[in-house]
Amino acid sequence: MKVPFVDLKTQYNSIKEEVGAAINEVLDNTAYILGKSVYNFEDKFAKAHGLKHCFGVSSGTDGNHLAIWSLGISAGDEVIIPANTFIATAWGTTLCGAKPVFADCHPDSYNIDASKIENLITPNTKAIVAVHLYGQPADMDELKKIAARHNIHLVEDCAQAHLSEYKGTRVGSFGITSSFSFYPGKNLGAYGEGGAVCTNDDEIASKLKMMREHGSHEKYTHLVYGHNYRMEGIQGAVLGVKMNHIEKWTEERRSAASLYKKYFKDIPEVILPKEMDYSKHVYHLFVIRTTSSEIRNKLQAYLSEKGIATGLHYPIPLHLQPCFSHLNYKKGDMPVSENLADCGLSLPIYPELSEEQIIYISDCVKSFYN
Repeated sequence: MKVPFVDLKTQYNSIKEEVGAAINEVLDNTAYILGKSVYNFEDKFAKAHGLKHCFGVSSGTDGNHLAIWSLGISAGDEVIIPANTFIATAWGTTLCGAKPVFADCHPDSYNIDASKIENLITPNTKAIVAVHLYGQPADMDELKKIAARHNIHLVEDCAQAHLSEYKGTRVGSFGITSSFSFYPGKNLGAYGEGGAVCTNDDEIASKLKMMREHGSHEKYTHLVYGHNYRMEGIQGAVLGVKMNHIEKWTEERRSAASLYKKYFKDIPEVILPKEMDYSKHVYHLFVIRTTSSEIRNKLQAYLSEKGIATGLHYPIPLHLQPCFSHLNYKKGDMPVSENLADCGLSLPIYPELSEEQIIYISDCVKSFYN
């Protein structure tokens, strides 16, 4: 049996006619940049997350940049981010000229460990970025307390967490700003690059809207520094259609995760992801852990031989990335993140994943250990 890591083709075929009609409307109206399709999507997405303002942008990375840039963070400032995340989180800080300061992740949630943050705060610290990694929210109550105590901003990177909930409230509204990614493989994916930056603050919203359009509210009048971070009309059309299905797809991901846990319960050598009691995990990724990197690599190779595609998220934590060598971190500084990098293995998970496929995957893992 072949099990792909994601199955975008099956999803596309299920909504092909809706998507085609939405794209044709954009083409018929030649609304290629922003336009009605993007504005309609922004409205749907904001309402789904309990947000006042959502601005579609050209990628999740651009959303990360705008979320930090709009706060006036610049050279000489520091921003605390988790070591266990995709590097785009760090670009939001470095593109502003600020310094990323890395924190280890929590051993159960895999998100930033709130207990490790306060020792990292200096007079130059301007923000903490909470990444809701793999689709599980970070511990927002603790992070909000720390941010308030030190009078610094709290920003959310929700790139993998569309519709995820912390204590019954959807992510994106806990921080002063938040960003989302619509990379094709995300839970809500465009047919190309796409992202969003969101806020409930009216003043920051005005700034964000200008900054994504060259710092301008009025053509040729540029009030602030900006960039061309506008979403394309076709991506807005695709995402608008997918908003009609995201609730169902999210529940199907959660069902797939429950089936994994059911069929893996008799494999003691594998550590399953833990859904924290405060969260509604949306399982962008289903990351298991083995007891060593050697076993992880052998298991990945074995599953590949059996036709099962897997992934590594992320094999080099940020503090050990070559581009950050000047920050003088060393191996051993972030033991939990490093262990996850060495021993974590992402199994296939998507709405279309069948119980038959999950049983096959679990049988193959059992066979590997036996």
